[in-house]
Amino acid sequence: MRFCSRDHRKDSVARTLDLVGDGWTFLVLREAFFGVRRFDAFQNTLGIATNILADRLRRLTRDGIFERQRDPEDGRRFEYRLTERGRDLYWVTLALMRWGDKWLADEQGPPLQLTHDRCGKDFTPQTVCSACGEEIDPREVSYRSRR
Repeated sequence: MRFCSRDHRKDSVARTLDLVGDGWTFLVLREAFFGVRRFDAFQNTLGIATNILADRLRRLTRDGIFERQRDPEDGRRFEYRLTERGRDLYWVTLALMRWGDKWLADEQGPPLQLTHDRCGKDFTPQTVCSACGEEIDPREVSYRSRR
């Protein structure tokens, strides 16, 4: 589905949804962030139909989210590695995770705990202002067009 062609704003949200706007795409990305790189590993962990997975990997590669490279251990196979553009989608994934942890967790709490490897501490994802460092509250944000 093309969001930009139907959206009068044609902003960055619509443009991003044009690239990654379906559930399977985000689950493929999630697995890539967990270290999955091969077609069969994506298929096994997700239980996704091979034709759907092939389509998502093809589109993510075409759109510069993944690079398709020969597997260094088996040159007959390929790996899908996140590009810098793809790694930048991690923040979107963390935002979805934070929302799900807050609103959809069961009585045992969130299913995953994130640990920052550099400092060794567990953390909760948050969005902060790049200018003042305070957490962003959507009620305290205004918008203005740059065009």
